[in-house]
Formats: sequence, structure tokens, C-alpha cells
Amino acid sequence: MSNIPKYRSSTIETVRLAIVAREHLFSIAEREKIQFDLERRGILHFYATKKEFETAKKVNLLLREGGLDRRAVTPEEMRTIEPALHGSFHGGFFTESDSTGDIHKFTRGLAEACLRMGCEFRYDRTVQSINESTGGSLQIATAGSPGAEVDTFDGIVICAGTGSRTLAPYVGDRVNVYPVKGYSITVWLDDLASQHAAPRVSLLDDSAKILTSRLGGNRFRVAGTAEINGDNRDIRADRIQPLIDWTRAHFRDVATQRVVPWAGLRPMLPGMLPKVGAGRKPNVFYNTGHGHLGWTLSAATAEGVAELVARASPKSRPLR
Repeated sequence: MSNIPKYRSSTIETVRLAIVAREHLFSIAEREKIQFDLERRGILHFYATKKEFETAKKVNLLLREGGLDRRAVTPEEMRTIEPALHGSFHGGFFTESDSTGDIHKFTRGLAEACLRMGCEFRYDRTVQSINESTGGSLQIATAGSPGAEVDTFDGIVICAGTGSRTLAPYVGDRVNVYPVKGYSITVWLDDLASQHAAPRVSLLDDSAKILTSRLGGNRFRVAGTAEINGDNRDIRADRIQPLIDWTRAHFRDVATQRVVPWAGLRPMLPGMLPKVGAGRKPNVFYNTGHGHLGWTLSAATAEGVAELVARASPKSRPLR
């Protein structure tokens, strides 16, 4: 409740971070030749009523103050921007500079780039404890295949999504991250009619809180809902059906016989901004709590925490 008065400043700061992050992401993808179904076609927010549109106009003032170029469009302009969209609308807002892509493909490409630079990944391991040793280094005990291990590090960055809440007490901190579950469906466009009937422009239905992305030629992603249900990843049919119904209502010629459901936990902080900075102990840093904007903000917050780590470790080699 105490964060409600910070809505204006948090919104402006989020936009600023997102714009910075976008340039970093594009630069990384180009430099490392990462292919991730990038679509630079913008995003269209649409509103069914005048009341919804007028509320969006107030939000738009904050977005523009943060540096985002987003313009109002009429229903006629909306049909030109995305002819596949069906429905009756009062108006919308179009952000031409926005883009979408496949985050799974991007992160796999990013991991391969990190490996080429000498990074070592250890997958499927659970942190059991973090202890400070003589000299200020940190000993991290983990469990997993092939067995228990204890490693010593000069410093750590806790970037564990909803798991950051569990790790922070090991180093004397409290991170008030809460998992807010979101759902999505991937509609496979198996026939030409569906491929032509599915939108290419990313869409956001503000009243339904549903967001879409076109992933390549044969996938259509539809995401939405915010479920407060703790650390629970169960996929509920009553959350998935509204996404299917929404798809059928707005894209009548898209076949929905092959739909893949998914659910994930957004790491939300009360202030809606990520926690990026140093912890209480030396050489402990945080980059977590990005909520539903993890990929959107990731490159900017990573740059910020990398600079902090570099300043704290003057003997480290230059960061790229």
C-alpha cells in the first residue's frame, strides 16, 4: 500500500529503463548473431470504450515523459496497422518502436555467446547455503547431479527470480519478492489460412489484460492473467480457456485445435521496479524482481549491476 504514491515515478523510471535495455538487446543480438524471430512491427494497445481510452491518455503522458513515443490512433488507423484484428473499438495507442521475439531462442543464443567468452554454467543445481569464509570470500553449497558441491567465489549476483526471496537471508538481506502467476497459450498456425489470419503486430487488450506476439511464421502467443497463488506452477483450465476464447473472438479464422498452455511465476516487488544494487555484505549484489517485464528491462539492469561489480572488484578484467 505504501508504494501506491510512487506510481508516477515508478512508471517513468520503468519506461526509461526499457528504452535503454532495448538498445542493448538489439546490439547484443546483432553482435552475437542471435536469431530469435525478431519482429519490429510495433505494439497496438486497443480500447473498447471512451472511458478506457481517456484513462489511457493519462497514462500516455507518463510514458511520453519517460521518453516513449506512443501516438493515439483511430479505429480506422487500427485496421490499417493490423488488418487481422476483429472487433468494435473506440480507439487505441500505437508504439511504432516496440518489437517482439522468442525469449527462449534469445536466451539460448545468449548462453552460447557467454560460453564462447569463457563463462561456465551449472544447470539443475539447488543452493543449500551461502557462508562467508576467512578473507571475505563466499562459499556456496549446492546439491544436484552429480552430487553435493561447495565452491568459493569472490562475489555473487543474486538474480534468481522468485527464488531470490529464499537466497537473500543467507547473506543477511530481505528481498520481498512474491510470485504472481501468469498464463499463456501458443497457438500453432498449422495451415495457411491461420497464418494469414493471425496478427503480425503485437497487441495489448487493456480491458482483458491480454498481450499477443507473433513468433515466426507458425506460432501465435497469447498471454494474460495475474494469479496470486504462492509458489504454484499448476496450469488451470479455467485460466487457459479465456485466452482461447479471446483468440477466437478477435481472430475468427485462426484454428485453435493445437494450443499449448504454459504458466510461469513473475517475480514481483511491491514498488514494481526491480531491485538492482549491493546487498549488506561486501561483494553481494542483486538484479531481481523485474515482475512481468523481465526481458524488457533485463539488459539495462544487467549493465547497471555489472558496473557495480566492476567498481567493487578493481582487479577484474574489463566487462563487455
